[in-house]
Amino acid sequence: MKYGASGLVLVVGVVTTMAAGCGGGTPPPPPAAVAPAAPAAAASVVRPKEPETSKALPPIAYEPKGRRDPFTPIFLGKDNAGLSVSAVKLTGVVGGRGGLMALVEAPDGIGYILKPGDALGDGRVTGITPTSVTFAVSARGSQSASSLTLRLPEN
Repeated sequence: MKYGASGLVLVVGVVTTMAAGCGGGTPPPPPAAVAPAAPAAAASVVRPKEPETSKALPPIAYEPKGRRDPFTPIFLGKDNAGLSVSAVKLTGVVGGRGGLMALVEAPDGIGYILKPGDALGDGRVTGITPTSVTFAVSARGSQSASSLTLRLPEN
């Protein structure tokens, strides 16, 4: 086969292009390393916005309207100082995130939700099962400290 000068150039160009497309040829140069930017010496410092000085909001007061203040612990209430755990009745036991909680009702009809360690009147909850709650009753007068277990009524 005879090729002319123009045909030879065409064949060489096609072969070179095919070789370059197949990964032949010289590899591209590695990317230049980027130096970390130096902190700007003249950069301004950003400060938080100062709050506006305006009139302070009035404090919020809890209005019990005959209810117990939910933010006072049960054992610190002066109404419960004379409450005896032997006079309360167990009305239910519920499961919560932290375990079982006992629902008890005082003789005056006020209900309490108790967990182990809570104090109520003259007792402290020491244990709760699905059907009972146990109190450690503190000593009163000539009586010594004792334990009292209240059970759910049978249906």
